[in-house]
Amino acid sequence: QVQLVESGGGLVQAGGSLRLSCVASGNIFSIRTMGWYRQAPEKQREFVARITSGGITNYADSVKGRFTISRDNAKTVSLQMNSLKSGDTAVYYCNVEVGIRLQDYWGQGTQVTVSS
Repeated sequence: QVQLVESGGGLVQAGGSLRLSCVASGNIFSIRTMGWYRQAPEKQREFVARITSGGITNYADSVKGRFTISRDNAKTVSLQMNSLKSGDTAVYYCNVEVGIRLQDYWGQGTQVTVSS
């Protein structure tokens, strides 16, 4: 079992920056990947960024060059979001994949609102 707690969301003007953090607890040493997804109103949840235990990163095309994911330590992943756009407004969810079967765990979400 892994528990996830996100922080860092808020309201920012277009062009601004925010940094999200997610802290994991529980069976953290079985975490294979840590990442972020987001869900805008009336839209499906979508992939944002992921980092593997080996440090390999992947990004959605819509955020490449603007967002940076980092794994600060064994239990913390951060998402630095720069040059924010109104289209980035969503609830952001932390996600981890655990163990050989890559079982998913999710945080409760943190709201990011970008005003134009």
